[in-house]
Amino acid sequence: MKIKFLLIFFIFFILMGCAGVSSTGVFGTGVSVAIDPRSLGTQIDDSIMQKNLSARIILLDKNYFLSVKSKVLDGRIFLTGKVEDPEEKLKLTKLAWETDGVRSVRNDVKIKEKFNFKKSAKDLLITSQLRAALIINKKIKATNYQIDTYKKKIYIYGIAYNLNEKELVLNEAREILDVEDVIASILLVENLRIKKD
Repeated sequence: MKIKFLLIFFIFFILMGCAGVSSTGVFGTGVSVAIDPRSLGTQIDDSIMQKNLSARIILLDKNYFLSVKSKVLDGRIFLTGKVEDPEEKLKLTKLAWETDGVRSVRNDVKIKEKFNFKKSAKDLLITSQLRAALIINKKIKATNYQIDTYKKKIYIYGIAYNLNEKELVLNEAREILDVEDVIASILLVENLRIKKD
């Protein structure tokens, strides 16, 4: 039984990796350049900021390579992941604010607890279900969103073309079984500094 569960989880994990490859853009930011509503210059600036921040985070502590993720949208930095203590979270916030060109920082990094395989598998399942729902819904540009789940709370970062698309994304997230909360940082195209023509 245990082997069967691990095999299913492993296959599921491999399939999740396949979906990620198809949605990675030219600059590796997870949003295809062709359908991203930001101007090409803004996309390049965000990509440079993200790579710079990621490198500085890894230099701070190499363990952050797997435990902390960053996303930059229109000069706004979003941090997710897990760290050992609150002081580390503060260091990451400070590091993000020191990035050239930053407009704001949202730090959703959590303090680590004892590893629980069942909870981690549930979070992975929730993320996968939402990703699939966004891909299936033709009114949503799924590649414009990054999704992270921690303790049954979904964190969504991205750019919506309009308020209707934003509401559709939030509704899809709320409909997933066992979700306790949806924390969204979804920007509207009309609120971007520089838009694509």
